[in-house]
Amino acid sequence: MQINTFSGVERDERAEGDEDDERDEGRQGGGTNASPKKKQKRASKHLFRRIALTSSLRSPSLFFHHSPLFYQSPPFSNPAVNLSGRHYLRRLTTTLRCISSQTSSDLASEHPPFLRIYKDGRVERLSGTETVPASLTPQNGIVSKDVVYSPQHNLSVRLFLPHKSTAGNNNNNKLPLLIYIHGGAWLIGSPFSPIYHNFLTEVVRTANCIAVSVQYRLAPENPVPAAYEDAWSAIQWILSHSDGSGPVDWINEHADFSRVFLAGDSAGANMAHHMAVRAGEKKLNARIKETAIVHPAFWGKEPIDEFDMQDGEARRRVAEVWEKLVSPNSVDGADDPLFNVVGFGSGFSGLGCEKVLVAVAGRDVFVRQGLGYAEKLKRSGWRGDVEVMVEEDEDHCFHLLNPGSENAPRTEEQFPSVFDWIFMKVLLHQDSRKFLGQLGGPTNHLANLVLSP
Repeated sequence: MQINTFSGVERDERAEGDEDDERDEGRQGGGTNASPKKKQKRASKHLFRRIALTSSLRSPSLFFHHSPLFYQSPPFSNPAVNLSGRHYLRRLTTTLRCISSQTSSDLASEHPPFLRIYKDGRVERLSGTETVPASLTPQNGIVSKDVVYSPQHNLSVRLFLPHKSTAGNNNNNKLPLLIYIHGGAWLIGSPFSPIYHNFLTEVVRTANCIAVSVQYRLAPENPVPAAYEDAWSAIQWILSHSDGSGPVDWINEHADFSRVFLAGDSAGANMAHHMAVRAGEKKLNARIKETAIVHPAFWGKEPIDEFDMQDGEARRRVAEVWEKLVSPNSVDGADDPLFNVVGFGSGFSGLGCEKVLVAVAGRDVFVRQGLGYAEKLKRSGWRGDVEVMVEEDEDHCFHLLNPGSENAPRTEEQFPSVFDWIFMKVLLHQDSRKFLGQLGGPTNHLANLVLSP
């Protein structure tokens, strides 16, 4: 079994756990003469402790902030999660709580907080597996439904539409079209998860648009570039409705293809960039007006500047997600142009949209990569507009962790543009919108970024 290397306090806590096991065995008459059933129970208990104490769960995850809470169904509560000393993880997702009867000897490797891989090739996801059904019964005034766009891979999109648009003949009131690509480190998540279902429901309700949330194949079963190919296939399928003859009436009747917006968060933001590049290279039925890059998962083997993550171990941990799970066949590893967009990415000058907004969070491990991306785009010769939004005191994808914030914009009148509203929603605080050149602290050193030509 491959396990994380423990050090410092983690090693001490592991020892405490082992001591607890020994005491339990003494009280229960375990020891070497314990029955197979008791041994299996202890193995599962020990495996649970290993998961609870691993550094990936004891600190903000690589792609999400406090991932175990990330996939709870909104509204979110904020119970104290104390993993120090002898206090173990109190709240995990349903999958993680229900430790299976498999013993540690059945594991090939474990990668918390994302997944475990067993020796028989089976993959068990530790989060992001919860789903909620689509509904034609309005939820906050929004109806939704799932439609298969790729029968070959059994992939669907989830559509969101204001219920008022389905009543009577509203064909003259076309709505902006939002295409959304979810995050999850290319490993977990889906459009059907509570977090994305509720988030898109709120976006559509407030922005008065139609949204299409894209499902794609996940790694490690389907390594990159499968996810990128699926996203591109979905975009082509969606835009095939631009002449009104597509297979889905909701899109034919209600989508305004002169106002197409593409957005994604984390891994989905990475993919949104690459989809915009491809849109500039290919002839599509409609042009993407604006692209939203939210807390993008861009990385590289080396820091891009002195303010980027310098800790070698932390950089290695992020890189390993890509190299071991997401794209194990990549020759360049973390410097794969799909991942290292700032250092090796190309096609910036031909980006197939009119405007790009880059949203970053000051405490996010990817913050310097996001700022570097914006600067590289500005220097590329691309003729579109680049806007940067920074929330200095927030972490990765915080807007998804706290959708009920009292500071979130509530009315369509506040932000009449779909594009602007999405990003005010992303940043939550109406007064926190900050532009490039107006930033304080480390993020003010964008001009000093060392970027590839």
